[in-house]
Amino acid sequence: MSDPVKAPRTTVVPALRYRDAPKAIEFLCNAFGFTRHMVVEGEDNLTAHAQLSFGNGMIMLGSEDNKGVYGTWVRPPERPFLVNTQGLYVIVADVDAHHAKAKRAGAEILLAPKNEEYGGRSYTARDTEGHVWTFGDYDPFA
Repeated sequence: MSDPVKAPRTTVVPALRYRDAPKAIEFLCNAFGFTRHMVVEGEDNLTAHAQLSFGNGMIMLGSEDNKGVYGTWVRPPERPFLVNTQGLYVIVADVDAHHAKAKRAGAEILLAPKNEEYGGRSYTARDTEGHVWTFGDYDPFA
C-alpha cells in the first residue's frame, strides 16, 4: 500500500462554520493574527469559502447558512453553553504578547497564560462565536 500522505506545507486544515463569517474573519485576523489567503463572497453577505493562514498553517471557514450538505454536518457552537466537539491549537512565538493582542481585540479569555507541565506556555480563548482556541509555544514536533 502506498503512503496516503501528500506533502504540502501542512497536512491538516480545520474547517469551521460561522453565523457571521465576515465578522469572524475580521476578528480572527485582528485578534489572533491570521491573514486572509482567499475569501470568496457569496450572496446576501455570506462567505462561500475562506482560507486564512497563520505561518505554514491554515484554516478554512464559511457561513453557516451556505447551501450544501456540509452545512448540515458542521455548525458553530450553540448558545448558551457554546460546547465544542474540538479545539484548535496554534503555535505562536510569544504567548504573552499574543494573549495581550487577543484580549485587546475582545477575545474571551478562558485560561490566562500559564506554563504547562509538559513544557511550553499557553492560553485559551473563545472567538466571537464560541470556537475554542489554544495558543502556545509548545511544539509537539520538536
